[in-house]
Amino acid sequence: MTSVIEVEHLTKRYGAATALDDVSLSLAENTVHGLLGRNGAGKTTLMSILTAQNFPTSGTVRVFGEDPYENARVLGRLCFVRENQKYPDHFKPVHAFRAASYWYPNWDQRLAERLVSDFQLPTDRLIKKLSRGQLSAVGIILGMAARPDVTFFDEPYLGLDAVARQVFYDRLLEDYSDHPRTIVLSSHLIDEVANLLERVIVLDKGRVVMDAAADDVRGLAVSVVGDAAAVAAFATGREVLRRQSLGNVTSAVVKGRVSEADRARLAGSGVEVTPVSLQQLIVSSADGGLDQGGGVGAVAGSRRGDASVARARNGGAR
Repeated sequence: MTSVIEVEHLTKRYGAATALDDVSLSLAENTVHGLLGRNGAGKTTLMSILTAQNFPTSGTVRVFGEDPYENARVLGRLCFVRENQKYPDHFKPVHAFRAASYWYPNWDQRLAERLVSDFQLPTDRLIKKLSRGQLSAVGIILGMAARPDVTFFDEPYLGLDAVARQVFYDRLLEDYSDHPRTIVLSSHLIDEVANLLERVIVLDKGRVVMDAAADDVRGLAVSVVGDAAAVAAFATGREVLRRQSLGNVTSAVVKGRVSEADRARLAGSGVEVTPVSLQQLIVSSADGGLDQGGGVGAVAGSRRGDASVARARNGGAR
């Protein structure tokens, strides 16, 4: 598959702080990428550099085979929708959309009007007077109706309620199906956007800890909960991303697929085996999984894990 963006050994430092640490990756043409990770992982910094709004300390970036900096041929094919986007004080949404229609040759006014209606956005109100959710809607409409070759959405739904977020996901998938392009969706609501993603890139402390096709990630790990000895026997020789114990009951997130024979043995030992969601897997993978009963790996899925442990101790009662 053709790559539209190539990043090699990209590092960005702010004084003594390292925001990106030797990042290498590629973004494929006509693919929805999820750029995932905790706050401060480096997601916004990476997108800012890819769209020439920031400069790397070292490393190379090629967008459509060219350096994007001060390159009108490249920048006209990119759109970066960020949560803290600034607009002129006198701008109303109608002004922002009109300006975008001049800049982006693929601008779809009918789509913009449909999204304005979907989000019930007041287009004649000053942008600086809009609510946070309405401001998010402005960015979403700009990013979708522009239809550039590559669109970056940086936490685009902040302030939107659950209904409005679902409208965004549905319209994005619908328009992408009709007009394929490269989309990079940065989000911390991982399970909400999981079904949209074709490729998953996870940053943790400025480094890439996962870069894989979404279909390969799904089902990559399981959660096993039950008798500590049975769980330990199953986990032997496998990569454990997270482990928690309470008395003689252990909950573990274990990488790898489970054979039918293993499932039968675990069921015979009273061990519960359940799929791990994309969000659980990603957060469990942060900081190397932390199989020490603490830190990020232990926090990951702690609510579900603790509840599973409690159910196991109570004989499966819910």
